[in-house]
Amino acid sequence: MRTCFSYFKLLFDGLTEYIINSRFLFRLKMDYETVIGLEIHAQLLTKSKMFCSCAADYQDSRPNTFVCPICMGMPGVMPKINRLAVEHVVKTGLALNCNISEYSKFDRKNYHYPDLLKAYQISQFDLPLALNGKLSVETDEGQEKLININRIHLEEDTAKLMHRRDSQGNGYTLMDMNRAGVPLMEIVSEPEMNSPFEARSYLQRVHQIVKYV
Repeated sequence: MRTCFSYFKLLFDGLTEYIINSRFLFRLKMDYETVIGLEIHAQLLTKSKMFCSCAADYQDSRPNTFVCPICMGMPGVMPKINRLAVEHVVKTGLALNCNISEYSKFDRKNYHYPDLLKAYQISQFDLPLALNGKLSVETDEGQEKLININRIHLEEDTAKLMHRRDSQGNGYTLMDMNRAGVPLMEIVSEPEMNSPFEARSYLQRVHQIVKYV
């Protein structure tokens, strides 16, 4: 799978810095409890997009070249589900000890933002592909702790917005539709991590599993 490596690295670096800077705060024994839940997105390594036949390998392509009426949200188009993307999510769900749904569906999520031209995102709400998973993480004391995973669902990614300024200082925005419609897997944990160290351990183990699958 094509995971967002820069995103994971940013989280790892940020959590490491937070762990170092938080040691003094923990010594103060303040009356606060750290509660962390994470929502992780990973692009799936498929040849085509989630609901059309446009190529999903868009990174090195010229802007707005991997597009069609479906991923551009034209009226009357009929999306078709990418079977391989569904299989990737099911395999990830099994690797994370989830229950795989016998029946699943897609939902329309109203999305009033210019990076999805049809003004909604095809996502999953009440019947995702995988539910009720578990993942063991390492605690600050070196013990193992189970973190419950609420759900893993599948959706389409958005277009890329690039904010610019002209020579007069006026702002404008360019949009590249090549990314719109690429399969996106979302892994949602329960808010059961109680330190930045546990959150880092969770991210690392999810990263390892997603890369392997």
